[in-house]
Amino acid sequence: MINTLKKLFGFGATVDYADLVKKGAIILDVRSKGEFAGGHIKGSINIPVDVLKNSLTQLKDKNKTIITCCASGMRSASAKSILKTHGYNDVHNGGGWSSLNNKI
Repeated sequence: MINTLKKLFGFGATVDYADLVKKGAIILDVRSKGEFAGGHIKGSINIPVDVLKNSLTQLKDKNKTIITCCASGMRSASAKSILKTHGYNDVHNGGGWSSLNNKI
């Protein structure tokens, strides 16, 4: 219960996104194609959240670390949930793409 509350209010352990990327994490940008074209993290892949369930074959290795991002963190949270539901083991919500870009 306490760990759940810590995570809910952001008091849990912080994620070292730069380290995850160095170790080969995939950055999955779930914004629309147009948003992605307007700017994105170098090397990220774009699968809009509304087509993610039908595009999971693009993410073949379910054990690979995946960091989701979007504009603010809402769609990336949904994407994380979708991926976890479909058996992806190591998924992190990176929040907004520009903020994530500053962390890596």
